[in-house]
Amino acid sequence: MESLVGLVVCSLLLAVQGLYSPSDDVVELNASNFNREVMQSDSLWLIEFYAPWCGHCQRLTPDWKKAATALKGVVKVGAVDADQHKSLGGQYGIRGFPTIKIFGANKNKPEDYQGGRTSQAIVEAALSGVRSLVKDRMAGKTGGSDHGWQSGGGGSGSKKDVVELTDDNFDQLVLDGEEVWLVEFFAPWCGHCKNLEPEWAAAATDIREQTKGKVRLGAVDATVHQGLSSRYGVRGFPTIKIFRKGEEPEDYSGGRSRSDIVSRALDLYSDNSPPPELLEIISEDTLKKTCEDYQLCIIAVLPHILDTGAAGRNGYLEVMMKMAEKYKKKMWGWLWTEAGAQMELESALGIGGFGYPAMAAINARKMKFALLKGSFSETGIHEFLRDLSMGRGSTATVGGGALPKIYTVQPWDGKDGELPTEDDIDLSDVELDDLERDEL
Repeated sequence: MESLVGLVVCSLLLAVQGLYSPSDDVVELNASNFNREVMQSDSLWLIEFYAPWCGHCQRLTPDWKKAATALKGVVKVGAVDADQHKSLGGQYGIRGFPTIKIFGANKNKPEDYQGGRTSQAIVEAALSGVRSLVKDRMAGKTGGSDHGWQSGGGGSGSKKDVVELTDDNFDQLVLDGEEVWLVEFFAPWCGHCKNLEPEWAAAATDIREQTKGKVRLGAVDATVHQGLSSRYGVRGFPTIKIFRKGEEPEDYSGGRSRSDIVSRALDLYSDNSPPPELLEIISEDTLKKTCEDYQLCIIAVLPHILDTGAAGRNGYLEVMMKMAEKYKKKMWGWLWTEAGAQMELESALGIGGFGYPAMAAINARKMKFALLKGSFSETGIHEFLRDLSMGRGSTATVGGGALPKIYTVQPWDGKDGELPTEDDIDLSDVELDDLERDEL
């Protein structure tokens, strides 16, 4: 039965929608307007990436609004609900809330704001940024980026991350390579291509970093390499196609902003990546690394091997692996342990009252967890994880407010368990009188 406290916490979390309204001087930013408002702007921007449930964000809100009003007409002040617009948060490597970034002259390389969280400190940092921006302009420094792979210009920034594809290297890199490719076919005289160029270049760097090079962005000058253009039926510019090894190319039909391109690339990356590894908790490092590296870590506590045997345990692990595959786009961590092996972990998560197998999902950043209340089956776990994805279900604080102590144990050898052996005692040579005297 859900506790009243859990229900109240859940209700409060769901009730918090956003921290800013249209009547505020804070500009609400999202994936649809970010490129237009920020990336194509000459203004200096201070942008807060927040989550509505974040207590620190809620405390910052009045100061952020006050700073926005004071800086109105001088510096743009914006806010992104990174919990709702995850693609933007992922694009800028947001790992905690609130995170504040300064988008100055070079919008493709925002700086982290390290100052105080009062309105006075925020305003002073903004004015300092404006002075630096004006000083650079007076010195003839634009600070912008010239991603000139099309014209061969010197440029700086991320042009190096867009691979120039030609008749000579296309098959080797794109068709025979293991990576997934997004390839732009362009013409140097094309106005739409020139507009896409900085977006494509900036996205290339983000995608290389976030997919560890598994998804690449390339560009083909179709006026020079007409054979490639003809081979893939390119009739207009820019044309973007998706290439996966061994498959027919697919037309890209998404948006042309940096965030749109990054979002599609991350989907391609997750579609073509293997499911996350299912690890047994055998040491403190196993738990700590998994739970701290991922947004959620899903932990199963399976019955003792003597209760299930190898076949039964493998059945539970198979269910978990299927669910890890189903939810691999979430990039969650997956762990398991045997009942009784990590008692402090079980106690911190309130496991034990529901029997085994049991499952919990931990958010190590918030030190919150949720318990599987349904069946340990594909259907039951799917419903549990689906509710978590949608922000539903009751949560509680991890016991002690920190990850519990983990004991180092031997990993399971994949075999059936064996009962402990007992030494046989031979009583044939012992006289009954001797036993009776010993008892006395």
